[in-house]
Amino acid sequence: MLNRQGRETAPGAIETGEIETFTGNRGLALEEPLIFEIGDSTRTGVDLPAPPKVASRLGGLEREAIGLPGLSEPEVVRHYTRLSRQNFAIDMGLFPLGSCTMKHNPRLNEKMARLPGFSDIHPLQPVDSVQGALELIDSLAHWLKTLTGMPEVAMSPKAGAHGELCGMLAIRAAHEARGETRKVVLVPESAHGTNPATAAFCGYEVENIPATPAGRVDLAALKARLGTDVAAVMITNPNTCGLFEPDMIAICEAVHAAGAYVYCDGANFNAIVGKVRPGDLGIDAMHINLHKTFSTPHGGGGPGAGPVVFSAALAPFAPLPFVRHTGTHYELVEEEQAHGKGDGHARSFGRMVAFHGQMGMFVRALSYIMSHGADGLRQVAEDAVLNANYVLRSLDDVMTAPFGTSGPCMHEALFDDHFLDGTGVTTIDIAKALIDEGYHPMTMYFPLVVHGAMLIEPTETESKATLDQFIATLRHLVARAKAGEAEHFKAAPHLAPRRRLDETLAARKPVLSWVPESIAAE
Repeated sequence: MLNRQGRETAPGAIETGEIETFTGNRGLALEEPLIFEIGDSTRTGVDLPAPPKVASRLGGLEREAIGLPGLSEPEVVRHYTRLSRQNFAIDMGLFPLGSCTMKHNPRLNEKMARLPGFSDIHPLQPVDSVQGALELIDSLAHWLKTLTGMPEVAMSPKAGAHGELCGMLAIRAAHEARGETRKVVLVPESAHGTNPATAAFCGYEVENIPATPAGRVDLAALKARLGTDVAAVMITNPNTCGLFEPDMIAICEAVHAAGAYVYCDGANFNAIVGKVRPGDLGIDAMHINLHKTFSTPHGGGGPGAGPVVFSAALAPFAPLPFVRHTGTHYELVEEEQAHGKGDGHARSFGRMVAFHGQMGMFVRALSYIMSHGADGLRQVAEDAVLNANYVLRSLDDVMTAPFGTSGPCMHEALFDDHFLDGTGVTTIDIAKALIDEGYHPMTMYFPLVVHGAMLIEPTETESKATLDQFIATLRHLVARAKAGEAEHFKAAPHLAPRRRLDETLAARKPVLSWVPESIAAE
């Protein structure tokens, strides 16, 4: 397209309805090129004197120019500000990702995390200079153990999958201490996808346990498979179908009778916090996503925190380091053999991280727990379950819920795609159309046991008015799909900064870095 001067318009220029814009911008929805397209390596955004001529001391190891673009401060600030406005965030609206618990992060937590003494400490400071920080870690550990009914907790794992690895390494260490080598981990179909991945990463063979028609673990199938080769069962409870496992105690008893351990994925703890203590069910290890249940910033690759609670049977094998309170002093136990101070933690499988964990996340989580109290945490679970059931029952007359007759759901509502049969519209089409409506899509095509799954977790922090608008939006989209508007859905999103990607090509041939055209053409 040429402008009135005969030059091509900006690469991102698009047609918006009947209005064409020269820049590609749509009002305040600004088009943004790559940073490499804004600047180049031949100029700089600052004016510095030439460096003095000195002899190199690098012995031929000097780096060649890497071609970073030179930009001024306003160009840099504007670039990243414009990009940030193209992101969706929980501070903008409902983020209904199923099984992810994307809820509001109270600003009180942020204020606490920025207090001097928490925000500015260094992991290599002398222990005597960080007594307050160690006391906070110990206090948070106490409440995590209290809420789960478990006697020990490892605070250092950085996230959920890291916590799974921690728990499975402790299970392996426990078997080795008994002189056993067990090779199989059983994973129900309704578990999180990270569970089999973690087991495989630890070197175990993974076998699936089927679900019943009601969406729960098939207890008979589990019992039939248990044997001396089974090291553990990794189970998610509440499970990924949004349902509580009523046979959890029986499952744990059967697993323990076979000499194995039960690892529970605690990513959905938000549905039962303050209501159910996993330790009372017989669970041996469970991670707790502080960045989910206790409402610390979530997404964007971090930061996160996934402490792991342990039963008495696995407590001796928990990783280092850990905080020990002796009288009025807090010490950090960092070695298997603490010289001159008893035996330390001689049976520990080792350590997960270089230091102690995510201090900022610990502060935020403890702030959340203390500001809510026991009754408040119970209400968190109750309201989360109430909201999920409200979404489920408000939509199950126009969308199909495969486990809608299995009793109340827990933290999330699960739908399949059978209500779209004959429309030509698919799950991903509904998700893309939601973007045009101003919503981040729900989790799609997961869990795998449900065809075309749509998994919605509203959390407890969304108001009834917000949920009513979201429900009305979905009902509207369903009506349009059934009215024969498949072409509209196939082209969605129409109003996003970028149109729909080729999902298959993006998965099979991802372009993960920018390459100059001159090099790409070679």
